Amino acid sequence: MKITKVAKAGSLESNDILIMVMPIESEGVELELESIVMQQFGDVIEQVILHKVKEMSVEGIKIKAQDKGALDYTIGARVETAIKRAL
Repeated sequence: MKITKVAKAGSLESNDILIMVMPIESEGVELELESIVMQQFGDVIEQVILHKVKEMSVEGIKIKAQDKGALDYTIGARVETAIKRAL
């Protein structure tokens, strides 16, 4: 699948994550991640985001994520919602 427009999901409230997705010309996935817990959980957050993108078979996407301590299931839900809004 290829997304066609910019979309977002989530918020910058504590224990949430703001996900913004946008189409790019190249294939693949670009990820820009900011997190208040980057040192402890940055790798895990990145894996959760990329796993959800792969699960949804999306390519040609740039994701900007601003995390405020969201749990894994919240991250996955926000990514899925943003992608569905962008289709």
